[in-house]
Parts: sequence; structure tokens; C-alpha cells
Amino acid sequence: MNPLLVHRHEITLAPDHARVIIRPFIPGEPNRITTIIGRALALTEEEVESELAAVRAEFDSRHFDIEGVLLHHYGKIEPHMFTERPLSESRQLLIGALFSGEYALESAALFNPSIVPHPDQTGVSEGALRFILSLRATGEGHISSIEFRSGIIMADGTITVDPLSRYLTEPELLPNPAYRKRAFLTKMGEICRGNGHCAAVFDSLGDYFTLSELRKSIAAVRAEETPHARSLHRTLERIQWLAESNYELRFPPCLDMSARIIFPVSPNESNGIEDARFVRFTNEDGSFIYFASYTAYNGRTILPQFLETRDFLNFRILTLSGKAVQNKGMALFPRKIHGEFMMLSRQDDENLFLMRSRDPHHWDDPVLLMRPAERWEAVKIGNCGSPIETEAGWLVITHGVGPMRRYCIGAALLDLDDPSRVIGRLKRPLLEPEGNEREGYVPNVVYSCGALVHSGRLILPYGLSDRASAIVSLPLDDLLAHLI
Repeated sequence: MNPLLVHRHEITLAPDHARVIIRPFIPGEPNRITTIIGRALALTEEEVESELAAVRAEFDSRHFDIEGVLLHHYGKIEPHMFTERPLSESRQLLIGALFSGEYALESAALFNPSIVPHPDQTGVSEGALRFILSLRATGEGHISSIEFRSGIIMADGTITVDPLSRYLTEPELLPNPAYRKRAFLTKMGEICRGNGHCAAVFDSLGDYFTLSELRKSIAAVRAEETPHARSLHRTLERIQWLAESNYELRFPPCLDMSARIIFPVSPNESNGIEDARFVRFTNEDGSFIYFASYTAYNGRTILPQFLETRDFLNFRILTLSGKAVQNKGMALFPRKIHGEFMMLSRQDDENLFLMRSRDPHHWDDPVLLMRPAERWEAVKIGNCGSPIETEAGWLVITHGVGPMRRYCIGAALLDLDDPSRVIGRLKRPLLEPEGNEREGYVPNVVYSCGALVHSGRLILPYGLSDRASAIVSLPLDDLLAHLI
């Protein structure tokens, strides 16, 4: 059989150092915070206005809403203020600027993309598809976040990416998210089994509760138990940690897709949100919701997390539970099969596993699906995103690691009715690092977090050696013929 003909589109999404956001720049020592505040309080109002004008002149054009961000950062250090006199808004803004700094989200890399159909196909020409591309952006300190792009796949296979917004904007963190009690207690049971303090906190809460209700219950339990037992203190800390790991975000509707950035929020992802695998999931009533599994990293350990959205404006971030929630590379099937959710995963950092569940947030009992088989995947294999449904079976884009830690992209085919049955695998890679694709932060790597099929072609975005991203496409029938 002839080799697969892969078309490399003339699209490269490279890091842009000019795309920045404003992040808190707050010293860890309280005395340093108060010293900086003291310098700002010593200024006359005229000096404050002069300093603030200089900040505006240098930075205002680089940000969508600089004053809103500076006032927000002022609020973070307001508890350290040691004066009772009211401060002018200008002085608050200047103090906010003293505790702020720009962060270049893409200064190191823009890679590991996934692609899904856009929820809004209004005005798209016949046979074309508007898409959303998610990307892993990595900046100073190797902290990763999620960026987005949008574009069009034309009926003839031509792909265009929409112009890039000059600004990047973080979403609003909703202050009082809601939680489902059963799911929360399931995860707490894994964290502190047999601990009676949990019951004391949750007995007074309903089936659904808010963060403010949870905090009131925690405070009541803490007040009742004096002196505080060490186990109680540890349990309440863990409850608070879990609550902070499940949160909700909201972007203003006026923002371009490429202006939206999801930066780490919770403690368990403080060092990065890595390799989000987005999938458009079809519910049993025919409606759609978008899910993404990603790896939260706190600098020491990793934790698989889950993201939900219907419109890419409002997002829910959730902690997964179950014995099988470990390692990287979880990828959800795009619909239920025989009434169950299904997920690919890599439990042992070597093989590919299949999981089934009635609850998309809880996963147990993984079953071995595929082991490394070819030389180019002899070290380990994994998935490159969620399976794609075709008439021939579930198409799984895989990655394999071979000699010299060389990453290639392959493909496998699973039975539509029984995805635990592998009915085809490529002997040779679908895509290999070649030419300048070999050079980057991590050399000799091609890697993807999700593809889609449109007009009979597989559209596959991929990362280039942890540096930038590109897109290839090929006829689906040719790929299936090689698999079958």
C-alpha cells in the first residue's frame, strides 16, 4: 500500500512575546509589602498623579482594562494598609501598579493544540466549518495556560485562522460557585477516609451548596471544637483546598476568541494547566457540551482535572475522582456508548487504557487497551486527543515514543460497538518530526491534543517540539484504508 499523503498547511502558530497580561507581583514577606505601601503613602497627590500618568502612558495601550486589574490587585494588599484615611482612586491605582507586573504568556512556547467545531456557525458558507483551536501557552517559570484561536475550514479543505487580538484578558473568577454534594463527598472520601470531621461540615449542607455556605459550615465546626485537634485542622484545610480546585470562570461576550486566556487559579495548578484535550460531547437529547481534560501541576505533583463549557465564555473547572484518575492523557469519547461515558487514559506511563463510567467525573477500573507494538513507539504510547467517530470505527490518534525520546503520531481504530476491541493500527507513523520541526524546547517531538474530521478529511493540529504549532490534513478514507 502506498504511503499516506499528508498535506502540511502553511500555518504556523508561533509564540508572540508581545502578548501579555498583568499578574500580581506581591512579595512574600509582609514587612516588604508595608514598606512599599509606605513609600506610596508618602507621595503628595500631585506626585501620585504624575507617577500614575507615566504608568498609563507606558502600559495602557497594551491592555484591555488596565485600571480594573490594578484596582483588583490593590484589593489583594488592602489588608496590609496601615492608614485609616481614605485614599483617592489614583493612589489606589498607583499602589495596585506597584504590586503588579506584566507576564508574557507565550514567551517560551505555544504548542499541543486541540480542535473542535465552534458553537456558533452563523454566517459560515455551505460546506465550511468554523472551529476553535485550544493551545498550551508557556511563559516565564514554565507556567502553562490555555489560549484559544478561531478560524474556518473551507469546503475545499483550505484553512484560515482569524486575525490575532492585540490584547489578552483573564476571565472573571465567580466569587460564589456551586457544588454538588455527592461528587464533593466522593472526592473528600479519597482524600481523608474514615474522618468524622467531614460529616460535621457537610451534614448541614443541602444536595447543592455554594462556597459561602461551605465556609459558614467550616467556621461553625471550627468554633465548636476547641482546642482544635490536629486532624480537624488538616481536614478543614483539605475541604478548603478541594473547594478552591473547583471553580467557575466567565469572559465578557465582547472579547475575541484569541483574547481569552485561562491562567492557573487553584493551588493544585499553580505551576500550570497542561495539554487540555477538548471534545464536543453530544448528549442523549442531541444537545452539545464541550469537555476538556487537562493536567494540573503544582510544581510537585500532577492531578487530572475537568473543564466544562457550552459557549467558551462560561467555564466550570472540576476535580475528578476515582482510582483511575491518575497520570496524564485522559481523553473522553464524544458520546455515551451503551449508556456509559468512556475515557482513554494512560495509567502506567507506558500503555493505553480504556475506562467506563456512569458519571463523567468519577473513574475506576481501567482496562488495558493497547501496548507499544512498533519500534517508533517502543518506549510508551498514549492518545493525541478524544476518539473520532467514523463509519469504520472509533479513530484514535496516538503518540508513540521511541529511540532517543522521539515522539511520532500514529493512529488506531476501535470497534464502534465495543471500543475495547482494537481492529486496526498503523505500522508506520502518520506524522514524524522532520526538518526544523525537530528543533525546539524539547527536540524531536510532534504531539497533538485533538483532531476533527470535516468534508472527508482529517484535520490534525500538532505541536512542534514544544515550541510552536502547525496543522496537517489528509483524506480520511486513505487513513482508514491503511488501518483496516
